[in-house]
Amino acid sequence: MDNSRFNLVVVYEKFNACLLEEDDIYIKEYLESYEELNKFFDSMGTMFTFVTKELTSKMNIIVDITKENEEGFKTVKAMIAFESDKLKKSGYVSGCRTLLQLHRALDFIRLFLKSVGELQFEENVGHVCRAAYDQTLGNHHSFFIAKGARLAMYTLPNKANLLKRVCGDDEEFQKSSLEALPKTLDVTATVFDRVQDLYTKHDLHKLP
Repeated sequence: MDNSRFNLVVVYEKFNACLLEEDDIYIKEYLESYEELNKFFDSMGTMFTFVTKELTSKMNIIVDITKENEEGFKTVKAMIAFESDKLKKSGYVSGCRTLLQLHRALDFIRLFLKSVGELQFEENVGHVCRAAYDQTLGNHHSFFIAKGARLAMYTLPNKANLLKRVCGDDEEFQKSSLEALPKTLDVTATVFDRVQDLYTKHDLHKLP
């Protein structure tokens, strides 16, 4: 298997591995899932650099922070506790704030992939991508970023050609990816809901 190609099974495995007990998330495995998801957007063309750049920059920030204090940033709960008295400090690079931006991106990704899974092979994916974006990331991006993102979505092919672009010409790999989609969406929803609940509990959704 070409490790440079997007593999939905890896996303499932990493997100599944990041689940801790009933309501916490391991940050390392969480970020590893995003590394794989970035391959998905890389394969969709240069017009989607607005996604890959955002994900990469935020992941790098958290990786750097984690190196400075591994225990304080081992899990989302630990990070929230560690930063509870630091979030208002001027110039402080916040892991909670950075994770919030990744969390918002995940909302877009999971809604987009769910919508693609429901399409027929001949249907174009552009309209479901725009709908997912407008419901999620579009609410947080500036006018110019949102305009560029929506223009990029007009370039998207139908579902069959998207599979080829992302998975290559191997029909068995395409099939296995589609088969892995439901369980991947399930575990992604669990991860998203846990972070959502923790940020709601600690009133962190409005971090600037």
